[in-house]
Amino acid sequence: MLNPVNPDPPPWNRRTVLRQRWDELAYFHWAYPVEEVQALLPPGLRVDEFGGSAWVGLIPFHMRRVQLGPTPAVPYFGDFVEINVRTYVIDGSGRRAVWFFSLDVPRAVVVGVARSLFSLPYCFGPSSHKRQGSTHIYSTRRLWPRPDPGVRPQCRIEFTHGEPMGAADIGPLEHFLSARWGLVADRRGQLAYGAVDHARWPLYRIVNSAVSQTLIETTGLSSPRGEPHSMYSPGVDVRIGWFEPSARSQDFLRPTSRMEPK
Repeated sequence: MLNPVNPDPPPWNRRTVLRQRWDELAYFHWAYPVEEVQALLPPGLRVDEFGGSAWVGLIPFHMRRVQLGPTPAVPYFGDFVEINVRTYVIDGSGRRAVWFFSLDVPRAVVVGVARSLFSLPYCFGPSSHKRQGSTHIYSTRRLWPRPDPGVRPQCRIEFTHGEPMGAADIGPLEHFLSARWGLVADRRGQLAYGAVDHARWPLYRIVNSAVSQTLIETTGLSSPRGEPHSMYSPGVDVRIGWFEPSARSQDFLRPTSRMEPK
């Protein structure tokens, strides 16, 4: 049974493996053909559609205060810029989740730990976030894994956030793109699900933006078309549950409902 989209988290009854804060986060999303995105997913996951499309996101933010289990926040290595490329999927239990194509950070140790423990496709390269008032500039340039010859995975995002979005501005699509209470990783052929918990996202308008990037194309997707759907959030405190086996969907090739979530 497919779980509904809910802007508020479900009750938390998990063992917490990670605590962290996601600060000054921006969402830039483009609609893609479902078949194009589905072709890049592992067997057992199917695209979570909205309006008959898959959605691919470019998400820059500042990770802070990373804690592993009950330990104190990790100094230096627990504070860094991240820019990830992701889409939205449904597992065999009907759980909506995030699927990461790549996560670029400037900490080689973080890359090693995340890849070995969680099988998440972290990548290494210099990354930065500069802010002046309400204007932000995020950038990254991937050094590892080494790209194919002639390909330079990089990204520069400049945007200005405006006023908070009111209830009339936040509809089903905004909740669909932001209210995700889990992630899925492929751990040596076994899908694993990690529950995510935080307060409802405080969402703000983005009034000006300029995105120059090749991270999305590096995943094997075509270049995004048109202006992205964009939002900003000052951030939330987050906890992530210990990964558990995720049931494989037996109908991952079958289209999901074209109806928007309530």
